[in-house]
Amino acid sequence: MVDKSKIVDALTKWVSQRPGLDYGNYGDVSSYRAELRSIGKDLQHARALINYVAWRDSITAEMILKAADNGGRLSIVVKGDTVAIDYCTGQYWPTEYRPAVCRLMSSVIWHWLSANMLDPATGNDMRRQAALELGTSIARRWFK
Repeated sequence: MVDKSKIVDALTKWVSQRPGLDYGNYGDVSSYRAELRSIGKDLQHARALINYVAWRDSITAEMILKAADNGGRLSIVVKGDTVAIDYCTGQYWPTEYRPAVCRLMSSVIWHWLSANMLDPATGNDMRRQAALELGTSIARRWFK
C-alpha cells in the first residue's frame, strides 16, 4: 500500500499549480481580480485541510483513498509507489480543482471526527469541532 505522505505530497503539489485564468473570460479587471481572490482563498483552505490530515497519524492512506473512491470528479491513482491526481473538469477548471480537494479532505476529516468523538456525536458536534480546529471560515464552507 502507498504511504500517506506520498498522497499528501501529490495533493499539495496538485493544488499548488497555477489556475491558468484567461483574462479574456472576464469583462473587466475587478471581476478578474475577484476571481483570483476567490481562487486564492480556495488554495488556503485546501492547504489547511491537507495539513490537518497530514498531521494526524490516525488518518491513514486507506481512509483518503476510500474517500476519493466515491465516484466524484477527483480520483487518486496509485501505481506502485507513484501517486497521481486525476480530475474531470465540470465547467471551468481554474475555479473548481482546489475546491475538489477541499471536499475530499473535509470528507476524510468528517469520517475521522465521527469515529473519534464521544458517542453519540451529532453533525453539529463535528461541525463545532471542525470550527475549533480549522477555523470558522473553513468549517462553515466545507462542513455543511
